Amino acid sequence: MSAQPATTAYRGPSALGEDLRRFVSLTFTLAATDFKLRFFGSALGYLWTLMRPLMLFGVLYFVFTEVVRFGEGIEHYPVYLLASIVLFTFFSETTSRGVISLVERENLLRKVRFPRLVIPLSVALHSLFNLGLNLVVVFVFVFASGIEPRVSWLELPVLILLLIILSTGVTMLLSALYVRYRDMQPIWEVLLQVLFYASPVIYVISTLPDSIEREAMASPLAAIFTQMRHALIDPTAPTAADAIGGGVRLLIPLAITLMLFALGAWVFAREAPRIAEDL
Repeated sequence: MSAQPATTAYRGPSALGEDLRRFVSLTFTLAATDFKLRFFGSALGYLWTLMRPLMLFGVLYFVFTEVVRFGEGIEHYPVYLLASIVLFTFFSETTSRGVISLVERENLLRKVRFPRLVIPLSVALHSLFNLGLNLVVVFVFVFASGIEPRVSWLELPVLILLLIILSTGVTMLLSALYVRYRDMQPIWEVLLQVLFYASPVIYVISTLPDSIEREAMASPLAAIFTQMRHALIDPTAPTAADAIGGGVRLLIPLAITLMLFALGAWVFAREAPRIAEDL
């Protein structure tokens, strides 16, 4: 009697798929389509992308400069406030939309064989389109405030890249976990509120007591915002290395960023083949 061939369990599409060119094309197409559909039929169209950070900036600027006068003594505080809000909005939008991205695409996941990682990456790319538009407004404020271009502005692409890596890593992690654990969305909404006030968005890191300043700088967001202030707005402001106590210590927020990205990629790759079954 001949032996029967062993059967293997079915595994769904992987995270990346087998065709890198198709993977990149699908990611860009999905992000571009979402970007266009988001404002379809809207009278103001893409201007709504600018309204949310500008309205938040207006409220916070009035409160912290006219009511409690929190920004006194901080060079170009309005520009820093707007820039930090725009950067945090990118992180918040990417991760909050990314949490539920796989569930929102349930019909697509069940019917079409395509790389699962396309979905969270398209969310990050969509948010990056918005960030590009919002940065135009930031630079309008920069030039209107009399800030002149400097070589240190070349640091901005690196800082934005680090923010993208951080946001994408968290998005991959949360989106994969949300398929099984639906509590992830409300938990992350609360954590985002905590991160907003724990990060130097409405204040600069140097206003914190010395006893907690270095500990706060362990946050990748704090390191990015602090270095952004020095590079873009005020060259006399402390660098991220100064605030954390030395360049070597910057390896802490950098390691956290890379670890979150690696963890998110690993968890997503592990869960990708059975995502459709768990939905």
